[in-house]
Amino acid sequence: MKLVPLGDRVVLKQLDAEETTKSGIVLPGQAQEKPQQAEIIAVGPGGTIDGKEVKMEVKVGDKVIYSKYAGTDVKLDGEEYVIVRQNDILAVVE
Repeated sequence: MKLVPLGDRVVLKQLDAEETTKSGIVLPGQAQEKPQQAEIIAVGPGGTIDGKEVKMEVKVGDKVIYSKYAGTDVKLDGEEYVIVRQNDILAVVE
């Protein structure tokens, strides 16, 4: 199966969470903070959203930082993804 986002939505695959702190303490799964950094897997077409023209400024393969509580978590074929609106993406990591 394949996720194809609509409108100004973007499909993200989260990068792995930090498993150790800077001082070397190993964190159990539930103590790990949800990562805010992800890689873009798919990008919607943009277009006219709520009467405004939306141009997609990100592309597949970009690594981005997105808003902490944004998006919808989706599990497909054993992989976890997050679907967010483009305006929930805060920055592109270069």
